[in-house]
Amino acid sequence: MNILPRKLKISWLIVHLLLIAYSITVVYPAILVIFNSFKSTQEIFSSPYGLPKSFSFINYVNAWNEANFGVYFKNSVFVTLVSVFLVLLVASLAAYVLARFKFKGSFVIFFVFLLGLMLPIRLAIIPLYILVRDLGLLDTYTGLILVYVASGLSFSIFILYTFFKSIPEEMVEAAKIEGANSFQIYYKIMLPLVRPALSTVAIFNFMSFWNDFFFPYILIKDEALYTVPVGITSFFGEYTTDWSLLFAGLALSIIPVLIVFFVMSKQFIEGLTAGAIK
Repeated sequence: MNILPRKLKISWLIVHLLLIAYSITVVYPAILVIFNSFKSTQEIFSSPYGLPKSFSFINYVNAWNEANFGVYFKNSVFVTLVSVFLVLLVASLAAYVLARFKFKGSFVIFFVFLLGLMLPIRLAIIPLYILVRDLGLLDTYTGLILVYVASGLSFSIFILYTFFKSIPEEMVEAAKIEGANSFQIYYKIMLPLVRPALSTVAIFNFMSFWNDFFFPYILIKDEALYTVPVGITSFFGEYTTDWSLLFAGLALSIIPVLIVFFVMSKQFIEGLTAGAIK
């Protein structure tokens, strides 16, 4: 009688130990970056794993003002927020139509979107670069934002389509009886019901766009338009590197991701676990 509970306890103990070990491997580098951001370059080399002698914010001030990190940070915030908003808008509209309306070719359109999950957009970087160049969108926010929106649509539509599909048809019929049109049903009924999915899509895309180095490096050559991942590379000198400014910049770049996750963590977890518990 006690064998099964004992095995379950052992299994749960192993799972928790693995999760703790994984958490340490994820959190420790971030803590190390934060501690080193308060040190001078000399102190980083002499004591890379120790606590800083003093918690001075001079490195952050210098990184923000003298190393142009403030410009890179503002560029990333603008590009990322606009891209996430457009992905949520376009993906939610497309998923709503594909999930709730039946018309000729709807499955083909949905399948085309799913192809984006199987074929990474980076494989098409040469024709993509030529397209952006011919449209005159190189070295512009617009070109980078459009590429981000295109890269995020497949995953976002796939997630939102599943949630829209799971909403009972009776709710839609009741809204139609009350006189609501299709857009009102989408805006006032559907979107509030799929809020966990919207949060999941927003967080995944925010992290992807914020941390992306590849597309800004290819499509942006004007340093005034650099985003954080590309801008940080300017901290590396040809012969020397100011590691104190580099770690301060890395610490600053972590803050928006943490803020977004903590603000939307409840909805994010609900989105991931939806359907797992009845």
